[in-house]
Amino acid sequence: MSKRKRDSRWRKRRWSILGVIGLAIIAVSLVFAQLPILIDQRFNPVVQQPPYPVEDSVSQIHQGLWIADFHADSLLWHRDLSQKHRYGHVDLSRLQDANVALQVFTVVTKVPTNLKLENNDHRSDDIWKLALVQRWPLSTWNSLLQRALYQAEQLHNLAESQQQFRLLNNQADLKSFLQDRKQQPQLTAGLLGLEGAHALQGRLENIDRLYDAGFRMLGLAHFFDTEVGGSAHGLQKGGLTRLGRQVVVKAQDQHMLLDLAHSSAQVIDEVVALSNQPVVVSHTGVKGTCDNLRNLSDQQIKAIAKTGGVIGIGYWPTAICGNDASSIAHTIRYVVDLVGVDYVGLGSDFDGAVRSPFDVTGLPLITKALQEEGFTTGQISQIMGLNLLRVLDLVLPE
Repeated sequence: MSKRKRDSRWRKRRWSILGVIGLAIIAVSLVFAQLPILIDQRFNPVVQQPPYPVEDSVSQIHQGLWIADFHADSLLWHRDLSQKHRYGHVDLSRLQDANVALQVFTVVTKVPTNLKLENNDHRSDDIWKLALVQRWPLSTWNSLLQRALYQAEQLHNLAESQQQFRLLNNQADLKSFLQDRKQQPQLTAGLLGLEGAHALQGRLENIDRLYDAGFRMLGLAHFFDTEVGGSAHGLQKGGLTRLGRQVVVKAQDQHMLLDLAHSSAQVIDEVVALSNQPVVVSHTGVKGTCDNLRNLSDQQIKAIAKTGGVIGIGYWPTAICGNDASSIAHTIRYVVDLVGVDYVGLGSDFDGAVRSPFDVTGLPLITKALQEEGFTTGQISQIMGLNLLRVLDLVLPE
């Protein structure tokens, strides 16, 4: 065979090999691009797909409510909240469809691998894997603080790009929003919250960095014990540390709302004793209707109410021992019968890697279920949002 023929065959084979490699790279890139969506779909399913029809009379009442929810982890996922999606639980369009005035967007920075209801330690980190797959900045891979700041930036970007969405930082923002929404019922607001003070990375001064980034609600615990205090799901489940007591004082001095969701029983007791303002539990169940380690006892419910705070009732199965709006309403009824209607609200845990009964457009089902529990329209208004609004009016900085 001549040298020319051999060279020609080699060139053809080389281009063929390069073509296969190129196609493989394209295929891998397409799969990698779709992976965040597939993860989102897997971890944030719903029991019932939309739409969620209700009677016209219920819809009319629902559309007249001022609705607010204490807890959604939507910033964790690779989902453009300015666009409407058919997966996950929350985006701006669906919030508007559901007549939600205010959504608290909570930021998750670390979750243990093989998560359990109790006895988790801090040594593993599933959020690192998610940050890698979702192509978060390199600075977030090993910094919990940077993960919090990065997610906060996404909400700021949403507010800057969408005229129908605002981020609330202070009393002036809240008053302006309330006034403008009377004329613009599609206007929706967000508030930034932190799920777990481990994002402070053991440094009290990082509260200032979070405050400057717009955080106005500070959760002390998530799924493991930290330098601040015990988690209901941790190994020790202890009380506040010395740093934890400093965090409580500094956060309240800066008019940040303290969130006791996931906190150990001892931390809850100690924070209530220390607090000089209302404290909340953004998303929880109660032992009176669903008895497990995570859910609040009657004594804890009374202690939170005594501060003037609000308990946000979650929608996931271990919160309400059910998977529908009736189970949510039944839990709310228990709290109201125990301490009164002023101290309970919505704490969905939407997009929190939980199976929810519905996405946010299913909120009219809760309005209907509350009616069936015997609540008046005025009481439903308080539960669906006005109680949270009252606390923000008391706590937010001037």
